[in-house]
Amino acid sequence: MCGLERVILGSLPLLCIHTAFACELLGRFDMPSLFKAGDVMIGGIFPVFNKQEDSNASFAKEPAEVKCAGFDLRAFRWTQVMMFTIDEINKDSSLLPNVSLGYRILDSCASPTNTLRAALTLVSSPEEIEPTALCLPTISALIAESGSSQSLAVAGTLGPFRVPMVSYFSTCACLSDKGKYPTFFRTIPSDYHQAKALAALVKHFGWTWIGAIQSDNDYGRNGVLAFTEEVKKLGVCIAFVGTVLRTYPSSKILDVVDMIKQSTVQVILSFVPEGDLYPLMREVVRQNITHIQWIASEAWITAARPSTPEIYSSFGGAIGFVVRKMAIPKLRHFLMGISPYTDRKVRSSKPCTGTETLVDSQDLFFNVTQLRVSYNVYKAVYAVAHALHRLIFCKKERESPMIPDQLKTVHFINQFGEAVYFDENGDPPASYDVINWQLRAGQVQHVTVGQFGLAANQAYELSIQEDSIVWRTGKSVIPVAVCSQICPVGTRKAQIKGKSVCCFDCIPCADGTIANSTADCSPCPQEYWSNDGRDQCILKTIEFLSYHEPMGIALTMVSLLGACLSFATMLVFIHYKATPVVKASNSELSSLLLFSLFLCFLCPLTFIGRPTAWTCMLRHTAFGMTFALCISCMLGKTIVVVTAFRATLPGNNVAGKFGPSQQRIIVCSCTVIQIFICVLWLNLNPPYRDIRYGHRKIVLECNTGSETAFYAVLGYIGILAGICLVLAFLARKLPDNFNEAKFITFSMLIFCAVWITFIPAYVSSPGKFTVAVEIFAILSSAFGLLICIFAPKCYILFIKPEKNTKKHVMGRS
Repeated sequence: MCGLERVILGSLPLLCIHTAFACELLGRFDMPSLFKAGDVMIGGIFPVFNKQEDSNASFAKEPAEVKCAGFDLRAFRWTQVMMFTIDEINKDSSLLPNVSLGYRILDSCASPTNTLRAALTLVSSPEEIEPTALCLPTISALIAESGSSQSLAVAGTLGPFRVPMVSYFSTCACLSDKGKYPTFFRTIPSDYHQAKALAALVKHFGWTWIGAIQSDNDYGRNGVLAFTEEVKKLGVCIAFVGTVLRTYPSSKILDVVDMIKQSTVQVILSFVPEGDLYPLMREVVRQNITHIQWIASEAWITAARPSTPEIYSSFGGAIGFVVRKMAIPKLRHFLMGISPYTDRKVRSSKPCTGTETLVDSQDLFFNVTQLRVSYNVYKAVYAVAHALHRLIFCKKERESPMIPDQLKTVHFINQFGEAVYFDENGDPPASYDVINWQLRAGQVQHVTVGQFGLAANQAYELSIQEDSIVWRTGKSVIPVAVCSQICPVGTRKAQIKGKSVCCFDCIPCADGTIANSTADCSPCPQEYWSNDGRDQCILKTIEFLSYHEPMGIALTMVSLLGACLSFATMLVFIHYKATPVVKASNSELSSLLLFSLFLCFLCPLTFIGRPTAWTCMLRHTAFGMTFALCISCMLGKTIVVVTAFRATLPGNNVAGKFGPSQQRIIVCSCTVIQIFICVLWLNLNPPYRDIRYGHRKIVLECNTGSETAFYAVLGYIGILAGICLVLAFLARKLPDNFNEAKFITFSMLIFCAVWITFIPAYVSSPGKFTVAVEIFAILSSAFGLLICIFAPKCYILFIKPEKNTKKHVMGRS
């Protein structure tokens, strides 16, 4: 025996699963199979029939034989691909030389329980092999299954026994858990990647309000759950989730159809295997529901049974993902070699004779140019073969003699140039085609309109040729799938109570906020305000009392008029200083009073215009000092009048003691006190320019700095005015025609009334009107003093000069 043969025969026992001879086999499942003997056996489980008929298990006797219905030509082709691939490998002298592969293929009927029966049958010793044989021909690997629920049942059972299982169509992400399913591998990407692809598709077309249909099994539930988690990150809402299954009664199917009809969604994702979805498809077509744009999972988008013009009437334009297609040219000849046989149990007018040929058939079954799941079966068998090759011919010392461990390290380039390998979870690299259902020449075509896969930067990328897509509407316009239309600029979303976050009303943004490109209102910067459309921030109006506005012009004119009148009156008094009227009114104090009034009338000019640091300090201090000087002069005049009245009394010499020097001391001392207060104010907490941001404007104003100092200045002026008023009131009944005390009393009443009403008006006035109120108080009090004190004297000087005599001034009334 050659050395190579000894190596092979010595390694074959490692590929077998030995059953302890002490164990007794109680029974076997009677399951028909496709069988071919070989040195190494590979098992296969396919849903050749897609529905298991109901059978009630009483647990009192052996279960009856499983009966299945619904022959699936698509799944039957998968079995033929497995047989073809094993024949191809056996003919390849380089892959497994001197080792032949055999197979045993069973039907699962698309049922998890029947799949588990098939798996247990495959790993048990066949009756037709003698127990004394060198190696019991149980399977070394299993190619199974199409449904995720079926694969979960088998992988969980066979995993502890280290039986490798390679799936060609089970996509549930849960199967990537190596802790639970250590020997599970697959040649189709996980739903983890498909969920990302579907989410990218939804995001690409801007769909935010969609429905979902899931199958009542692990594939559907886990798929929709993974998809929901992905789209939630994108702000997409799932309106409803309907559940279907091929074994459901028609009432449950009708409930799902009613759910679709009552919903406002225009786009629905169907994460359902073709066999489970088909009953719903027929009902949707029957009820003529044609407004839905369907998104398909890879389980049905390329299935042959629903790809008919009848189903297309409601599902046309469906879009979904499938694994990349591949052509296997040699497979066609193998499929053509399938020979019909005569089944005498079948009653038919034309029974088969066994001589028929399929060479001229044009059925899609023989189209081997667009293989997807079939190609996955092809890769699965080759992956097992390469693992066997490594185990038999390339095993190193201390390397595991188990096929699952060899499958983890499999990495080869097949004859079509594609790299076949598994990651740490037993999954292949994700790569999908985007498929669109289109009707061409009366036939439903699965047209590739895009791809999804890893880009050069190792990030997943979706590319779609939108111009190639035919939508459900038959138009090139992308369907709209939103619960509420996007809010126009200037409005924001307002959540509707009790509804999804994707359903909302649009209400205008509040003042000072805008919404131009987002659904939320954002506040404008402090210097800006929203326009009427609430879509743009515009500069706020800067407000201050300026020389260019009507109110500023009017106040300026009145201020200058008062200053001119004061100056003119002063010139008149200087000109007529020798006349009795001027002499009687104390010309020196009158001139000083007129000068102070001149300054008082100029004070408002510092209140008008853009506030600066200097004008803010000047306006309040100048006002305080000029008015202190003015009221001090008034106080001096009042004291002069009172002393003059007292001097008329016998033995009283007060007038002689209160001469011009004393008058100057009174005026200067009263004014110096105000100057001292203002100096303290400017040194401790001076007024400053303040910017107050309002709703639509920026108010430039002068802040007093210290409110205490401001009201101290006003209070001091008020004290002087109060003393002056009391003294003038006491001397109001002087017996002269020229009763100065009456005019002083009246002027002080006006002054006090103006400044008492000023305080509440000043506090309550907004913006520039605060300044206007203060200017008005200054001007009105100054005019009150000017008119009440000097108008009667000017009247005599200009209108009644005959009364400008000492006799008239000193005469009795």
